[in-house]
Amino acid sequence: MKRVLRPSLQAIVALVSCYTLATVRAQTAPLKLTETIALSGVEGRIDHFAFDAAGERLFVCALGNNTVEVVDLRKAERIHSITGLGAPQGIAYIPELNRIFVANDKGGICKIYDGKSFQGVGELDFKDDADNVRYDSTTKQIYVGFGSGGIAVVNPPDGKQIGSIKLSAHPEAFELEKNGKRIFVNLPNARQVAVIDRDKGEVIATWKTDLAFGNFPMALDETNHRLFVGCRVPSKVVVLNTESGQIVAKIDISDDVFYDNRRHRIYAICGAGKIDIIEQTDPNTYSASTKVGTADGARTGLFVSERDTLFVAVPHRGSQQAEIRAYRIE
Repeated sequence: MKRVLRPSLQAIVALVSCYTLATVRAQTAPLKLTETIALSGVEGRIDHFAFDAAGERLFVCALGNNTVEVVDLRKAERIHSITGLGAPQGIAYIPELNRIFVANDKGGICKIYDGKSFQGVGELDFKDDADNVRYDSTTKQIYVGFGSGGIAVVNPPDGKQIGSIKLSAHPEAFELEKNGKRIFVNLPNARQVAVIDRDKGEVIATWKTDLAFGNFPMALDETNHRLFVGCRVPSKVVVLNTESGQIVAKIDISDDVFYDNRRHRIYAICGAGKIDIIEQTDPNTYSASTKVGTADGARTGLFVSERDTLFVAVPHRGSQQAEIRAYRIE
């Protein structure tokens, strides 16, 4: 006679609990994939984005493809490709002028385009490795990182350089204070963060990241005086107090980093194929809450707070075609 095995009450409860927990997590996931926009024919690495709020457009630096892809978010489709670029990596859109500034690695050229016709209307020659671009909407000035150690100050209406700030190494990501006059700059080759006084046009302090190197991405929580510095060796986000330069926390994630001021969250887009979501309990306390799967090699994007959306760039790899994924913040 065969013995009938019956599951124990404890096993049933455990199974139901696991299922319930998984269901709750799925229903309360803070990011939901709502749209996928194809970038057919785009090859290689994809770098930084810019956003046109009024026109509901994304401008995407397809660095490996030597193009900028223009995406219409109303139609959820690419509507134009700006070609003939040299590894475009940094980009800014100036709404008052309807101009696009595109910084290129090759040759260090920053090209300027009309935002309607996409025709070139000017360029600046920085000689080498023009990289991140930021627009200060208060002073109406553009900042472009370039070369072996400099940030150029540009007057947008005529596209002319009006100043330059010297640095000890090539600048990667940098953030501008909206309610202050400082710029925080990642200098991975110098293994530090530089602090610039915009009025003086010079470095006024340098901060270390405590044996975490390869500091490329950056995000700023200006309200709580916290700077989030993404490091790749090892993979960590180092949290700095912007009033003192002291390290207040470390989080074991990296790649592109964005701060959601309304929800007090950090979104880290990781090239391993995930988005790490970090909750900020208070300015000194952070905890990993959720991981959302993306695609292999998806490591850059843009958080657009006005749309409650995190855009993620997915490069072409194998059967996976290049695309932009839109994740709605729940």
